[in-house]
Amino acid sequence: MPNTATETRTREAIPDVVPRRRWSRWPDWAGYLAIVWSALYGAAALYWALGGDSYPFGRVHEDRASGSILEPSRAEVVAPVLAVFCALGVAVGVMMLRGRGTGRYRKALLAYGWVAGVAMTFLIPDYSLLGLLVFSPALLVFAFTGVPGPQDMGDILYWHRGNLMIVFIGGLLWIAATVAHQRRTNGQCVRCGRAPHGPGAWSDPAKLRTWGHRAVYIAVLSTIPYDVTRIAWYFGLPLGITDEFLKEMQDTPNMLEIGLVMGVLSTLGSLLMHGLVAKWGEVWPRWVWFKKGRTIHPATAIVPAATVAVVLVPAGLMGLRGFEATSWGIMGPAILWAVWGAALGAATYLYHLRRRGRCRSCEQE
Repeated sequence: MPNTATETRTREAIPDVVPRRRWSRWPDWAGYLAIVWSALYGAAALYWALGGDSYPFGRVHEDRASGSILEPSRAEVVAPVLAVFCALGVAVGVMMLRGRGTGRYRKALLAYGWVAGVAMTFLIPDYSLLGLLVFSPALLVFAFTGVPGPQDMGDILYWHRGNLMIVFIGGLLWIAATVAHQRRTNGQCVRCGRAPHGPGAWSDPAKLRTWGHRAVYIAVLSTIPYDVTRIAWYFGLPLGITDEFLKEMQDTPNMLEIGLVMGVLSTLGSLLMHGLVAKWGEVWPRWVWFKKGRTIHPATAIVPAATVAVVLVPAGLMGLRGFEATSWGIMGPAILWAVWGAALGAATYLYHLRRRGRCRSCEQE
């Protein structure tokens, strides 16, 4: 018999078709980490609200500014709101872990979790995450050799940019915690999301592949404007920009070359996305001679694709905020990164559903 009223309500809300002892094996790490993150960031926000320095959304020199929707803002206005928001997050996280899973409690907890997760993951950050991901190999080299020229690592990884990475991580934690709570209180397996009665008709592999093709096509189409403009600039065509801006880029060392590399990488990325729906995305093709014929572990495709998808969306939304019709070629194509990220994320999730096997928690296939 349950020992508390909370456990009674939770058991009533969740059918016992799936053995609860298996569910208990799933570590609720996301909920605990979301609480810790909210407590620490809330303490920092309270420090800024009381006049502490290093407020990360204040006005700074343009070389150190970010494209966040919260910048520039005043600490005495925004910091108290952040402190209250994080304090509320601690309370919500605790209630999620205690199993508040019915009625208005559930709706309120899920509403906070999704709003917090989406805002911190997609709305507050800017393109910095995408840039750091693309140039991560070079940054790894620079960490040992130093940055070429008069700059140093502090000119790349400065506090305003680092703060956005912290906020982004907090958003991912809240999304994970909210998904876990939503599944737990909806009678689903927390690990895989399957319901006790088994998968529905929508999980048919043929349908998943069809929808995956559509998502990949949308993602590929959304990359074309960026690729075309950057390649055109390299060859001296001012597509979507003024002649003056093109001349300025031509006079800036390596500027056009960087744009060309970005365009080529974008094109290669659009080609790789086909692996989410093609046979060579499941079995190593012959041109990968040292692994040809072997089954590709799903994580080999899911992890990089999901990482790229999740950082593309905030970069695209930042492009929307900075768009100017007179120079549409600068930020206009970047707006479609949000579409690219959403479509790539959908294709990746469909690939995951198609490739997943038996769940180690609920043992369903």
